[in-house]
Order: sequence, then C-alpha cells, then structure tokens
Amino acid sequence: LLVLVQVHGQGGVKFQNWAKTYGSSPELYFQPTSVEEIREILDMARQRDKRVKVVGGGHSPSDIACTDDFMIQMGKMNRVLKVDKEKQQVTVEGGIFLSDLNVELSKHGLALANLGAVSEVAAAGVIGTGTHNTGIKHGILPTQVVALTLLTASGEILECSESINADIFQAARLHLGCLGVVLTVTFQCVPQFHLHEVAFPSTLTEVLDHLEDHLKRSQYFRFLWFPHSENVSVIYQDPTNKAGPTRLHPASSSASWLWDYAVGYYLLEFLLWISTFVPSLVSCINRFFFWLLFSSRVENIAISYKIFNYECRFKQHVQDWAIPIEKTKEALLELKAALENNPKMVAHYPVEVRFARADEIWLSPCFQRDSCYMNIIMYRPYGKNVPRLNYWLTYEGIMKKHGGRPHWAKAHSCTRKDFEKMYPAFPKFCSVREKLDPTGMFLNAYLEKVFY
Repeated sequence: LLVLVQVHGQGGVKFQNWAKTYGSSPELYFQPTSVEEIREILDMARQRDKRVKVVGGGHSPSDIACTDDFMIQMGKMNRVLKVDKEKQQVTVEGGIFLSDLNVELSKHGLALANLGAVSEVAAAGVIGTGTHNTGIKHGILPTQVVALTLLTASGEILECSESINADIFQAARLHLGCLGVVLTVTFQCVPQFHLHEVAFPSTLTEVLDHLEDHLKRSQYFRFLWFPHSENVSVIYQDPTNKAGPTRLHPASSSASWLWDYAVGYYLLEFLLWISTFVPSLVSCINRFFFWLLFSSRVENIAISYKIFNYECRFKQHVQDWAIPIEKTKEALLELKAALENNPKMVAHYPVEVRFARADEIWLSPCFQRDSCYMNIIMYRPYGKNVPRLNYWLTYEGIMKKHGGRPHWAKAHSCTRKDFEKMYPAFPKFCSVREKLDPTGMFLNAYLEKVFY
C-alpha cells in the first residue's frame, strides 16, 4: 500500500539562533509531524540536490544549524513515547524540549541526573552538540543516552545502542547533526530529587589552591570568576531530602528579588553599553556587580531542574573549551595575566568554570579525560557588538596550548587539522559519517570547516 504524504515547506522563513548572532534564510522550512513526512522531505532534497539541516531550539551560539537549502524544525515531533519505571529510562521523540520532559518526568517520580543551564532545547539537539553542566562524577549530557534511532540520508532507520550498531551509537551520541535525523532518544534517568544550592564569595587564589577539596565537597560544583579582579562566586549544588522551594536568602523579600533581577539587569545592560565608549569601565562594572549580587552567601532549595536551569538574560557571544582537569589552575591564571598585561583587552563577567567526567563518546570534549570547561562571555548590550576579537584569540591560544577542545555548539576557529590532533577517534567518526551520508546531504558551512 503506497501512502503519499504531501509535505509543504514554507518559503521566506528567516532562521535566527537565540542570541541573534547567526541566521540564515532556508529555501524551504518544514515542520514535519511524522517519520513519513521526514522521509518525503529527504527524497525531495535528493531529487533537487539540496542539503538538509535539522534544528530544535536554535540555541547554539554558532552557525551549526544554518542552511540556505532545506530546514527541518522538529518541534512537532515532541512526544514522550515510553517511560520504563523499572529501568528508570524514558524514550522521547527528538524534537521534545527538555523543559517539557522535565515536567513529564517529575509526574513519574523521575529526573535527568544532570542538565545544562537552558531547557528550551530539543533532546536531539542537546546531544548533537555535547551540552554539559558541571559535576566531576557526571559526564556531559550525551552520556545519559542509552539508545537512539536515526533516519539516514537513504531513508533507512537505524536502532543504535551499546549492543546494536555500537559504532554508530558512539558517533551519534554527539552527532553534530551530520549523520541523519535523530528520531528518538532514550535517556537513563534517576529518581526525582531536590537540590540545595549554596553560593558564597571567595577569591581566585583560594579556589585554585583548594580545587580538589571543592570538587570533593560538592557533587555539582562550579565557580564564577570576575575578570579584572580576584573575585569569585563559588556555587555548590547537592541533593537534599528537604523539599523546596525555599529561598533562604538573608533578605529574602520581594524587594531583594526586584533589586537583583529587575534593577540589576537593566543597570548592567546600561553600564555595559556605556563601557563600549569607555572600555576601562569594565573592570569597575565587574567589581560593582560582584559586590551588588554575589558578595553575600545565598541558599536555595528546589526540585533539581529548577536549580540546574538559570536564565541567560542577555544576548551574548560565548566561547567554551574543555581542557584536561589538571590544567585548570595554570590556564586560568594565564588568562588573568593576559588581561592584566593588556589593559586594552576587556572581559565581561563571569568566566564560568565547570567540570565533567571522562567518557568514550568519539567527539566528546571529555573523550577519555576528566575535564574543566572554561566559558567566557561578551554581552551585547541593546544588541550592540562589543570588540572581542583580541580577548577571543588570546583565550583560544591558551586553551589550545593546554590541549583544549572547543564546545561544538559555540563559535570557534578550528578546522579539520585541529580536530584530527584533538580527537583520537576523529577518523572513526568521519568514516561513519561518510558511510551514512555519502553525498553530504546533512552538511553546511560550519560542518565543512570540520570535515574538509
């Protein structure tokens, strides 16, 4: 029985990522509701010799999701397909946002063991770029994936797991959107839990000298360093039996919330805008905001996903590289020295430092090594671009020198030559990609730099 599915693509749709730093105008934009429709789109692409890009939440701060050919937005394929209470696993369609999945899971008394800062991201996309959070006992988010199904360029559906298509599985757990369309993902979950978050001020010297202690003391430890100063905010997040949500702030009134978020937010944007004319103000701004928002101890208890997720309030440019964990102190002190020795170079706050466990995923920045992620940021006050090239290149130089690997979702200047040095399994990934997509249907400008 031949079922003809009519798929309609829209023309004239402008795609932009969340930070509005990258965009493209796909010739046709699709929002399929079934596997048959996706197959049809791939057939049409093959006939017309078009490339295809699949996109979820569009959060990646790079052009990894951009295309001028066909774009498939997976938002309508967002169901929870199966919850296995015994194994504590959930199978979902690739387009489901983690924000919806978190709520669904909590109805079943389950949760994801770790989440990134943002949950308005699709399951297939989260694993596609290697989203991570922090916690030296926890891997990046793709390590929570126990199975997935992939629709390849030829229209074949592949089931992948440790035991079936194992090679494709290790490639597809961090797939860069170039192996096919990820239809379903099965996550390993844990019983639902609450987190107790404590944030307190410290200094860069103290944290770097006692890094081991901090890593032992808290399951999800991170710290924020305020460039042009010694100021650090240490953040501990740990499972607790106390139920939330409570905000155990010394002045936990709505007035302090208003001050923190509303006033703090608008004031910061305004001051950063002024600093585009007087760059030397940035170090004062960083110090002032540390004093205003981060200089007292703050505690908070809530269900896990509400603590993991926090608002990225500003449009921003970001870079995020993973280096071997033992290089953390050296690399961060080098970045600090570079800023001190070059007064013209300014860096917005914070530099966010997080940690993740080694894994076996071929293109994971944590492949076979415990890692430290060092995330740098330049905000765009009122959408205005701030000169950042100097800072960016200095940072990349330090990261490369210490054996760093860039976060796949972020903008970086690496090419195939770099990746061949960085990733022992890079040739393996390439051979799987060439097998699954011999004509390069799923490539785009970003990926050409990676593979050619």
